[in-house]
Amino acid sequence: MTVSIVLFTQDLRLHDNPALHAARRAADQVVPLFVLDTDIAAGGFPCPNRMAFLADCLTDLDTSLRRAGSRLILREGRTVARTVRLAEQLGASSVHVAAGVSGFAQRRERELHSALGGRLRVHEGSLTVVAPGAVTPAGKSHYAVFTPYHRAWQQAERRTPLPAPRSLATPEGMESLPVPTAEPDSPALAPGGESAARRHWRRWSAEHYDALHDDLAADATSHLSPYLHFGCLSAAELVARAASEEGPGPAAFVRQLAWRDFHHQVLAATPQAAWQDYRDRGKVWRVDEAEAQAWREGRTGVPIVDAGMRQLAHEGWMHNRARMLTASYLTKTLGHDWRVGARHFLSLLVDGDLANNQLNWQWVAGTGTDTRPNRVLNPYRQAARYDPDGAYVLRWCPELASTYRAGHE
Repeated sequence: MTVSIVLFTQDLRLHDNPALHAARRAADQVVPLFVLDTDIAAGGFPCPNRMAFLADCLTDLDTSLRRAGSRLILREGRTVARTVRLAEQLGASSVHVAAGVSGFAQRRERELHSALGGRLRVHEGSLTVVAPGAVTPAGKSHYAVFTPYHRAWQQAERRTPLPAPRSLATPEGMESLPVPTAEPDSPALAPGGESAARRHWRRWSAEHYDALHDDLAADATSHLSPYLHFGCLSAAELVARAASEEGPGPAAFVRQLAWRDFHHQVLAATPQAAWQDYRDRGKVWRVDEAEAQAWREGRTGVPIVDAGMRQLAHEGWMHNRARMLTASYLTKTLGHDWRVGARHFLSLLVDGDLANNQLNWQWVAGTGTDTRPNRVLNPYRQAARYDPDGAYVLRWCPELASTYRAGHE
C-alpha cells in the first residue's frame, strides 16, 4: 500500500488543486497535511483576522475531506520538520506542495527538497493563473512593467481546471490536532473556507465590473481576494469561467487577476521587495508617529482617507480604490515610509499577502513598478470622482453627515 502526502499551504481547497490531484494519482492512500508553522508566528506575520479566517478554512477543508472519505491531519511546529518526520513515519513515496512565491515559501521548498530529494513534487501554477517565470522578457527573470506582461500573459498556455476528488483514501488511526480557535479584530470579518468562497462566487456577477469596480459606494468588487489569498478558490478556475462570459465586465475582472499574477512573478523573482525598495529612488521619508497613528485610526481630517481606514478596521478588508487613496495620502502627501502603511495593512487585512500588499504599496509610493513614480492621487479629486454624493464617506464617517452632505449639494 503506497502513501503520498499533500502539504496544504495557500491552496486550502479541493477544487482545482494540482498538488492534491497529483498526490491522489501517485499513491493508494493520501495524507492531507497542514502545519501551523511556528516560524510564521515568530516572524510577526499572523494577525487575528487572518487567523480567524484560517480557522474557518481549515474546518471547512476537514469537513470536505471527510465527505470524500478522508480527513485533514493538522500538526504544529516548523513545516519542514513536521512534514519530513511524517513522511519518514509513513514511508511516503512522494510529498506534493504548491509552489509559493515569497522568500519564506522558496526557502521552505529548498529545505524540503534537501531533506526529501526526489520524493518532493512542487506544483507550479497552483496559486496563480500563469506560473511565475512561465513568461519572461528576453534575458530577464521577470517583467517589471504590467502592460507588456499582460500581453504575454494573455497568450500564455493555461491548464484546464481540475475537478474536486469524489473519494480519497487516507490511512486510519492518524492523530491530528484540533483546529485552533481565534477571535478576529474586525467585527464584520467575512467567513472563511472553500464552501463559503464558492457560494459567494456563484452569487457574484462580473457583468458590470468594468463600470462599477471603482465606485466606492457601490461596493461592486468581487470580495474574492481573501479566498484567493488562502487558496479557497483557484485563480485559474476564476479566469476560465470569466473568459467564457462575454462583455467588458468579465474582461476587466480577468485583467485584475492578471495584475495579481504580475505582482506574484515580481516577488518570486525579487523576494527582497517584500521589505526593500524595488527601485531605490533615494527617497527620504518623514517620521511622525502621532501623524501615522492618526492615519491608522482614521483621524486625518480627510474624509475619504478616514472612511477607508475605518472600513479596514471594521471589516478587515478595504475597497481597492480606497487602498490606493489611503496609501497615496500616507506616502505622497504626508511623506511617510511605505513600510509603515504596509505593516499596518498586514496587521488587519484578511487578504494581506506579501505579493499584492507590498508591491501595491510600492507602486503607489513610487518605489515599485509604476512608470510614473511621482504620481499623486489627490484625495479630494478622487472623492469627487469615485464617491460623488459622499455615500461611502458617510457610511464610515457618519459624524460628518451635516457638514459633508452640505458640501455636496
